[in-house]
Amino acid sequence: MRARYGVPLGIAAVGAAGLLYSAGFEARSFRLRRVTVPVLPPGMRPLRVLQVSDIHMVGGQRKKQRWLRSLAGLRPDFVINTGDNLSDPEGVPETLDALGPLMEFPGAYVFGSNDYYGPKLRNPARYLVEKMQGRHGLNGNPPAVGVVHNPWEDLRDGFDAAGWLNLTNTRGTLKIDGVSVELTGLDDPHIKRDRYAQVAGGPSQTADFSMGVVHAPYLRVLDAFTADGYPLVLAGHTHGGQLCIPFYGALVTNCDLDTDRVKGLSTHTADGRTAHLHVSAGCGTNRYTPVRFACPPEATLLTLVGRRR
Repeated sequence: MRARYGVPLGIAAVGAAGLLYSAGFEARSFRLRRVTVPVLPPGMRPLRVLQVSDIHMVGGQRKKQRWLRSLAGLRPDFVINTGDNLSDPEGVPETLDALGPLMEFPGAYVFGSNDYYGPKLRNPARYLVEKMQGRHGLNGNPPAVGVVHNPWEDLRDGFDAAGWLNLTNTRGTLKIDGVSVELTGLDDPHIKRDRYAQVAGGPSQTADFSMGVVHAPYLRVLDAFTADGYPLVLAGHTHGGQLCIPFYGALVTNCDLDTDRVKGLSTHTADGRTAHLHVSAGCGTNRYTPVRFACPPEATLLTLVGRRR
């Protein structure tokens, strides 16, 4: 009996323990990443930017809500929300409540596909299949059909009422203690809502600093921002790979970005120019896959400092 069933039972036990860990502990083990980015003009005072992303709020996630509210204690100069706030059509009130203290600070946002559409149950292995086939999002795939439409307008209205800038295929400017920060944003490339032609032309000559903001870090978008001369681009979407292999890293990014840059600070080069790229691993998960492994949920406090001469 032992020889026949011992190994399978052992494997099952290890698998169950891993599932309990990834769903019960790591997916709720919220972290703050701190990053210093040398992108400001020399002599300009540092700017502290809090990036929150991929909240994927589901009703009743009290620990996540408390943690998000606590981030206001960092007192950033401004907040950037890079989308996918929802994973529940009923989640808008709790999302706005959790982000309420952060909305006391200047801020801006873009939306991701999960702000517009509710998630669908799908086999996680499909991400690997799509990666091998070179298919991501709606890039070459049929349009989304039979999906739940989230009340994104209510989310937008809440952010707008707080004074956050809506960067949906447009530009906006924040004044931070007399410093002019230009933000150029795009709607989600993952569902082909990005319209770079509407914001093309590069940083304004009147701004003290300019940066790009987008939900999904598709290469066409990174190429466009970088070629236009933006020194920094913030994005989310990837969940840092979500289910990673220890000492190896992510298997997928859910877009055409390489896995080496699935999260954290890196660079991107296009047309002879190089920009800094920060991809947040986000602080949530799709409601149907509420697990993380070797990839804790996070927000990031970026300290922008003068670039090296």
